[in-house]
Amino acid sequence: MSSFQPYDRPVRVAFIGLGRIYDLNVRAYLDNPDVEVVALVDPSAERRAERQSDWPEARTFASASELAHSGLVVDAVEALLPIPLHPDGVVELLGYGWHVNLQKPICSDLPDAQRMLAAAEERGRVLRVMENYLFYEPLQKLRETIRAGAIGEITGYHMKMVGSGRGGWDVPASSYEWQFQQMQRGRGVLVFDDGWHKLSTALWLFGPVREVRAWIGTTEVVPGIGVDAPTTIVWEHTCGVRGVWDITLAVDMYLRSDYYTNDERWEVTGRRGYARVNRCTGRGIQEPSLEVYADGEMRSYHALDDDWASSFRDSGRHWLRWLRTGEGSLLWSGPEALDVLRFALAAYQSSAAGGSGVDPATVG
Repeated sequence: MSSFQPYDRPVRVAFIGLGRIYDLNVRAYLDNPDVEVVALVDPSAERRAERQSDWPEARTFASASELAHSGLVVDAVEALLPIPLHPDGVVELLGYGWHVNLQKPICSDLPDAQRMLAAAEERGRVLRVMENYLFYEPLQKLRETIRAGAIGEITGYHMKMVGSGRGGWDVPASSYEWQFQQMQRGRGVLVFDDGWHKLSTALWLFGPVREVRAWIGTTEVVPGIGVDAPTTIVWEHTCGVRGVWDITLAVDMYLRSDYYTNDERWEVTGRRGYARVNRCTGRGIQEPSLEVYADGEMRSYHALDDDWASSFRDSGRHWLRWLRTGEGSLLWSGPEALDVLRFALAAYQSSAAGGSGVDPATVG
């Protein structure tokens, strides 16, 4: 990235993939002077026609190859591909000379991730692995509270996630087919796909991890298909802070949500008090999204933007602004995303070994 030259004009962007997640990522691009959406790419003619209503002047293509050979100039792409397609897809996109903003997880295995990073280096392009949770305002305020010392020296923290089977928006069956492929490769939807967010917040809050211990379970939800819960993962950061993350499945529980039916909470404890984020994707606990207890007093934050979709908007705006300025962290760069992947793989390795401790740096 040292050779990256910021753009002194709006960035010309193409969307590669127009499925369900497009509805969230597109929010960063609407009414944004930093960008010009010039192309929409998807094998489905129906989706291309539907999404072109957002960008009447954008050209549409059935494949990235078709776009690349059209003569249309593109600076960067929003890569909204199914996870199994990430390695080959990203290498192809970088090969066309485009900067890539990729949905998480980067991919399933270290060799593929390293191949993608090598392709970015070879082409002199930027590969960013988007992590929207780092832009969720209640979590940002939690981090600010920790760093300000408002609850004292940190003594530990806990993350809780409950996967619910009822509520939320409709997800196309084709999306679940890709998830089933991931599950068959040992990369579950809760621990690996959605869990990527939780592991990212851990590294973002407290830095590198030196040891991980995990017990990853499975629950059969339909014949032949198991979901990776109940699960418990514990770890210790190099700074000495320990974290715990428990995942529970409640298939019959209704959870009110505009998005996915996932109930998530973060609670950080310090010597003087604690701070907790009560929700994110879903709307389970109907209390302020952030509460801070210290010295016998509770402070509740009612005015934070706790709409999960806003984190996609702000993460995307951050990326587009970075392309215009080159300033600050990418959140995440390719190497940073590799750290998240090692964290996840260390949990799988630990679970396979009966919960023994694994240093993520030794994985692979």
